Amino acid sequence: MNARVRGILSSTLPSPRRFAPAMLSGVGTAASSIALLAASAWLIARAAEQPLVMYLSVAVVGVRAFALSRGVFRYLERLTGHDAALHQLSGVRADLVRDLVPLAPDGLARSRRGGLLSSVVDDVEELQNLPLRVVLPLSVAALTSLAAVVFTAFLSWPAALVLLACLAAAFGLAVAVGGAAGARAERSIAPLRAAVADAVHDLLANLDVLTAYGAVDAATERVRRADAALRRAVVRRGGAQGLTSGAVSMLAGVGSLGVLLVAAPGGTLSGPGLAVVVLLPMAVFEVFGPVPLALASWRQVRAAAERIAEAVPETVPDGLPRDEPAPTDEAPPLGSGLELSGIRAHWPARSDVDGDSGRLDQVDFRITPGERVLVTGPSGAGKTTLAHVLTRLLDYEGSYRIGGREAREIAGDDLRRTVGLIEQSPYLFDESVRQNLLFARDTATDDELWAALDRVGLGPWVRERGGLDARVGDRGGLVSGGQAQRLALARSILRAFPVLVLDEPTAGVDPSASDALLRDLLGAVGRDRAVVLVSHVEVPAGLVDREVRLEGGRVAAV
Repeated sequence: MNARVRGILSSTLPSPRRFAPAMLSGVGTAASSIALLAASAWLIARAAEQPLVMYLSVAVVGVRAFALSRGVFRYLERLTGHDAALHQLSGVRADLVRDLVPLAPDGLARSRRGGLLSSVVDDVEELQNLPLRVVLPLSVAALTSLAAVVFTAFLSWPAALVLLACLAAAFGLAVAVGGAAGARAERSIAPLRAAVADAVHDLLANLDVLTAYGAVDAATERVRRADAALRRAVVRRGGAQGLTSGAVSMLAGVGSLGVLLVAAPGGTLSGPGLAVVVLLPMAVFEVFGPVPLALASWRQVRAAAERIAEAVPETVPDGLPRDEPAPTDEAPPLGSGLELSGIRAHWPARSDVDGDSGRLDQVDFRITPGERVLVTGPSGAGKTTLAHVLTRLLDYEGSYRIGGREAREIAGDDLRRTVGLIEQSPYLFDESVRQNLLFARDTATDDELWAALDRVGLGPWVRERGGLDARVGDRGGLVSGGQAQRLALARSILRAFPVLVLDEPTAGVDPSASDALLRDLLGAVGRDRAVVLVSHVEVPAGLVDREVRLEGGRVAAV
């Protein structure tokens, strides 16, 4: 287990002060259960001797007290334990998201959406089992079992040795059988769950394309196969847990029989005392019963921590910005414009197979306020890389200055208040048009929203759909590619970026309508703001001031 995994696991454990009430309540529950059976056994055996009632009154009160205290302690254990674990889990989830933020979006480009979602949701959820289903039951079982052995030793030390031997055998059996029969299934469950999530996401997200090409049945069959594999792994894990629990229960009977064989012949114990010693192993093994499940939970929790460590690297990968200054929530002034000199940049975690695709190498680029520049070039020439360097989503070598100030000295969040980006497929939330626009500026009035929509040519369409409360669907499923670009542009108008980068705005638009869309988009931006238009298709004359062509990551023509 590496240091990264250990750090994730340790961050899941609540502080001793916060977790102590749950631990004490758990010990109280277990001790009450053992004391209840011991007191009941002594009371029944002693009552059979028909003594005066006064000799039974203490045992009667004890049985009632232990029965009540067991329920009270169990409630307190659940209440305080879950409160501590869930409180700690909220911090773990927040830390995970905080670690993911520097990687987004380019550091997560190769992550499967379903698998990443499984790590963020399911694996983090699994971590709560470390304090609740691993640390708490193992600690309670260890403390109460040791106390029961010591108590038995005061009555009969041979019986205490037998009980100790059975407990040790049960623990070894739980480790050996559970590890051999269930470890493989437990390790495979989360990856299989992620495979199911990936298959379902691919089916639903690409349903229109799959339907058009008649591939829905194949995608559905992939979901069925992934689900069947997950179900088999869960059944194997359940079988292993059942086998281990059954073996531990069998040892409880062996312990009682062994205690009877070593304690009865000596005759040193009274009848009630013998009943207590013989039945005590049953109560102890009831407390010991969760141990096999705790060991199985430990394997699952450790595997979840390993997957989280794999999904979220300990350090920011090469190619992404790191060690940024703290944001000030102020946009840096554009001044004389943007100036790039000797820029080199690449995507993170590029393999040798990718070669130099998408790299920038010694690129010089300048844009002045109000200027419109078209960036063209073949696929892989570095056009999108340049767009992401301009918005500080990718790190760079060389010099990139905004208004004379080096971009490295500016927090990425602050820089993106000056330089905005509209990507090929703008993200639209499954909300109303109003909410998707307020995402850019939450203080905007309805009149300002309508003004932005009219400016990008969407006003009539939104009015026909019922107004600002019209839904856009999951990831904009109810709008076309051109309408999604216009909504994204309306957001940028509300945000008022001094520099706007348009990355292939006509990529998802019919070629016959691309020229009209470009005219509308650039016309809506206005001449008071600079525009960097990234496109691999020809642009109608008069829309841009100059063209920069990239080839092989270098500027080929200006």
